[in-house]
Amino acid sequence: MVFKALPYSLRLVLFVSRLLLKLHQNHTKTLKRTLSNSHASKLKSQTPVSLAQDSDLSLKTLIFDVEGTLLRSPSVFPYFMLVAFEAGSLIRAFVLFSLYPLLCLVKEDVSVKIMVMVCFFGIKKENFRVGSSVLPKFFLEDVGMEGLDMLRRGRKKVGVSKLPQVMVECFLKDYLEIDYVFGRDLVACGGYYVGLMKENKNILKRRINDVLEKDEDATVCFSNKWIKHDWIMCSKEVYVVTNGEKIAWQSLPREQYPKALIFHDGRLAFRPEPLHMLVMFMWFPFALVLAISRVIIALSLPYGALIPILEFTGLQLRLTNHKSVQKSGSDHDHKQHKGLLYVCNHRTLLDPLYLSFGLKKPFAAVTYSLSRMSEILSPIKTVRLTRDRDQDAKMMDKMLKQGDLVVCPEGTTCREPYLLRFSPLFAELSDRIVPVALDTHVSMFYGTTAGGLKCLDPFYFMMNPSPIYRVQFLEQVRGVSSNSRCGDANSTRFDVANYVQTEIGKTLEFECTSLTRKDKYLALAGNEGLVSTSKKR
Repeated sequence: MVFKALPYSLRLVLFVSRLLLKLHQNHTKTLKRTLSNSHASKLKSQTPVSLAQDSDLSLKTLIFDVEGTLLRSPSVFPYFMLVAFEAGSLIRAFVLFSLYPLLCLVKEDVSVKIMVMVCFFGIKKENFRVGSSVLPKFFLEDVGMEGLDMLRRGRKKVGVSKLPQVMVECFLKDYLEIDYVFGRDLVACGGYYVGLMKENKNILKRRINDVLEKDEDATVCFSNKWIKHDWIMCSKEVYVVTNGEKIAWQSLPREQYPKALIFHDGRLAFRPEPLHMLVMFMWFPFALVLAISRVIIALSLPYGALIPILEFTGLQLRLTNHKSVQKSGSDHDHKQHKGLLYVCNHRTLLDPLYLSFGLKKPFAAVTYSLSRMSEILSPIKTVRLTRDRDQDAKMMDKMLKQGDLVVCPEGTTCREPYLLRFSPLFAELSDRIVPVALDTHVSMFYGTTAGGLKCLDPFYFMMNPSPIYRVQFLEQVRGVSSNSRCGDANSTRFDVANYVQTEIGKTLEFECTSLTRKDKYLALAGNEGLVSTSKKR
């Protein structure tokens, strides 16, 4: 009655208001039901990753969060620091280090965007090789053995990363044999990165759907229990990896790497965690002074004085069986009037110098690549090889008639416990071959590079607080004219070269390979490592 007594216009307003209120209530109930179902669909199939051990994954496609289920460390800061230092500069690395407190305060996605801006802004796209030459070593050292064992059981493996694609693709595809890798795409302009990432939420979901077959299940592994990844809906089973479980994981042993890590580049010899970088930046000014002082001592003082002084500064030289070599070296070969030919594996450009320091006498050394700076500063005679076999043989034979000679038949340095193929040229030149096994240890900087400035190699080695050089002299080996040591009078120069390589490998417990200098530079620098041999030199 009261409603009918109201004016017509007012009754119309009340009717419309009641209708709108009812529609709003229905819409709210529907929305809540949808969100609830969506949330339930994301969480209902999430189970601890430990239960996956009993599941048959051999016919399934495994989609995994790279940082959450494969890497043990919860932080990606060290990998961006490697990009800043190796692809950028010391200043860029210091800027990133200075921003670390801010990175800890902001959200994870914002932190990644800041690091991408600092590390990639202004980097030339075609010259960026850190993702293939530097980062794989540090990624492999961070892989959890339990996580990788689980992923190996799948038929197909799809890795999803919050890092840029150029940082993780080589590591995942080439070293872990992951079938598909989806990272963040970087924005480039004029051939240079601008420090921004493309938004790829919908693109990522579409790419994963293209990979998955309609009749195939997918298993997804995550690092946290509360999942916010949009591509979770691509799977039917979800296994959760907690941070506590990752802490208990073991590091992947080197012998279990799906692909052996033989070559890697970069200057930093340690994992650049924030605290380690603080120590490095504090040490760097002192390291420069120390390196220059060590170089001056090595160039100016006689052997009797420089060796104890260098040891006082932290350089360690450990010799084995050098006295027998000194005794045999005093007996000159009057038949051929030649000196001893020292054949050693190649660790750094300082190999011949440490042989000279150890035996306290000067040597001549031949090398395939030597910077003009290193050639000028070298206290011993150095000669470049031309890679013309006949010309190099004549030159080395001439130098042997003038005295002892050092040669590194690998043709390039190798940091890891592997020996590259030995060039057999040395076996034809002398019947008095002394194999020398060399090994080094550094704690802060590598003294070798494939893509950087080679003139700085000795300085970086000298900048380490206490670098160690181990020099072991082996028994003499005869060349191809009389191969009693090799056990076969008809042995060829290849047999002698392989024998020397094998003996050095046994002494150092290194693995012998047939890889060459060309293989190394193609892997690390994208070229064949050829050095110009113009007449100006």
